[in-house]
Amino acid sequence: MPTPLTRLVRTTAALGLIALAATLPLGAAAQPAQAARPTIVLVHGAFAESSSWDGVVRRLQAQHYPVIAAANPLRGVKSDASTIAAIVDSTQGPVVLVGHSYGGSVISQAALGKPNVKALVFVAAFAPEEGETAVELSGRFPGSTLGPTLAPAVTLTEGGKDLYIEQGKFRDQFAADVPAAAARLMAAAQRPVTEAALNEPAASPAWKTVPSYFVYGDRDKNIPAAAQAFMAQRAKSLKTVVVKGASHVVMTSQPDAVAKLIVEAATH
Repeated sequence: MPTPLTRLVRTTAALGLIALAATLPLGAAAQPAQAARPTIVLVHGAFAESSSWDGVVRRLQAQHYPVIAAANPLRGVKSDASTIAAIVDSTQGPVVLVGHSYGGSVISQAALGKPNVKALVFVAAFAPEEGETAVELSGRFPGSTLGPTLAPAVTLTEGGKDLYIEQGKFRDQFAADVPAAAARLMAAAQRPVTEAALNEPAASPAWKTVPSYFVYGDRDKNIPAAAQAFMAQRAKSLKTVVVKGASHVVMTSQPDAVAKLIVEAATH
């Protein structure tokens, strides 16, 4: 049975905790630790779509990060960047922008003038300098075999052309390290990109002022690994991860490596 002295000590401690709580801002004690975590905005590239990020999303959500897998229109760098910039503007708190492939060109422009964007992560992605295009960058170094795998262009009623990868060539070109059944689904669900988007010159890039990170596979057949190494070095990448044996869709085949780098960028 507690002695009178023990009861006095317990009462004094309880009163002290109550007094301390009274000095805290309203709701401070109940505020979850993850409230300060940045929102991760994932931007897919050409011939992919939002579900290509599913494995990365699951891993980020497991660590309590808010995540948006944005639908990239794939119509043009400037217009697509405006779409992603609007998502950034509507998001409270800090944001980490993550772009795959052509999506790298988009986030490079979408982050301009956005003080809440704390980091850029390029996932097998373009990081163009002003005036450069995706087509020019992918051809600057040997190794890209995308051209011969493209299906006949689809002529759009409003003008211009949409580009797809032939479904029978999709896995070998785009997703060689993804299981065959999953690659067939990706091929059927691929989103086309306009020919004009891949040939649109970039504006002044945000990677010159925003901390940037790079991850890519050394068996990428869309953007040669040498081109990605060049862009990472030029952007003064804070960390570059090269995943051995990974294809162009490294975020799908190697979500652990990609999610780990995103978390590192978010906590830097």
